[in-house]
Amino acid sequence: MKNILVVFTGGTIGSIATDGTINTSDTTSFKLIRLFQQHYESHRQIHFDTLQPLQILSENLAPGAWKTLIAAIEAARPAQYDGIIITHGTDTLAYTACALSFYFHAAKIPMLLVSSDYPLDNPKANGLENFICAVEFILQLNQAGFFVPYRNHRQTTQLHQGTRLTCSLQLSGDFFSVQGKSYLQFENRQFSLLNPPTQQTPARCIPLKADFSDRILMVKPYPGLDYTRFNLNNVDAVLHDLYHSGTACTSLQWGENYSLVEFMKRCEKQDITVYLAPAIKSADAYQSTQTLIEQGAKTIWNMSIEAAYVKLLLAYGNFGDQQEIMDFMGADIAGEHL
Repeated sequence: MKNILVVFTGGTIGSIATDGTINTSDTTSFKLIRLFQQHYESHRQIHFDTLQPLQILSENLAPGAWKTLIAAIEAARPAQYDGIIITHGTDTLAYTACALSFYFHAAKIPMLLVSSDYPLDNPKANGLENFICAVEFILQLNQAGFFVPYRNHRQTTQLHQGTRLTCSLQLSGDFFSVQGKSYLQFENRQFSLLNPPTQQTPARCIPLKADFSDRILMVKPYPGLDYTRFNLNNVDAVLHDLYHSGTACTSLQWGENYSLVEFMKRCEKQDITVYLAPAIKSADAYQSTQTLIEQGAKTIWNMSIEAAYVKLLLAYGNFGDQQEIMDFMGADIAGEHL
């Protein structure tokens, strides 16, 4: 008998569509287990314990929800289970995957985040298939770590490492790992390795509190971004997203308001550190990227923007010393470094 804890948090997988509106329901979360038992011939070999610390649509999530979720999981004594499955909405799926991957980086059991692209009543929904993949991973592989199973439209189910999952593509419900490198494929109830992990186990366990800073500002680049519009009061650090080539505007051609270099000077006057991500470390870099580094930006190399953001929240929530923060950001604790 395998013992699995299922933690419900709402999301589309815990919702119903009524009169054209999708919203969470008190009864739908547990429907997932009923559907599983109807479609899985060996369900009697599995005992599920359940809890529901949250019931929200994931677009309404804030980092405080992660603290609530973590506390509920820890209170359930996770070591007594063969694995833990957490249900979740898709909008903020990648961010929660990173948050739980980092916090539970030293976990000795498999933990998986399961979602659905449609409510479970919809015949197009992938939620049950994603859940079956999660259960089979616990039964067959029993590998410690944090993972996200997900079947894209007209594709086989992929298993993603938690810190490698990126947000869904625009106008799509499909999910991918960074650089399109999923960890495993799940087909006909069998797993096959697609991309071996670069790190099998964490180099070291870093004790963490479930404290996520609310003083990190994330900025997305776009043509015409006017940096004077940002209020830097109550900000400890800025994470600046980059274009796909690891760049952002450094030119003064259109005025100082549009130059990240000038914005960084303003941040420096207020003792605010500016971090850049995502960027692949290579022998050559664009002039704009070199300029930003020379100006003093801290580049978070070889990590997704979602992982960089969540890791910074934990870094500034847990450490007060700048060197401790940089050491934490530089350590690969949950397979986040490509």
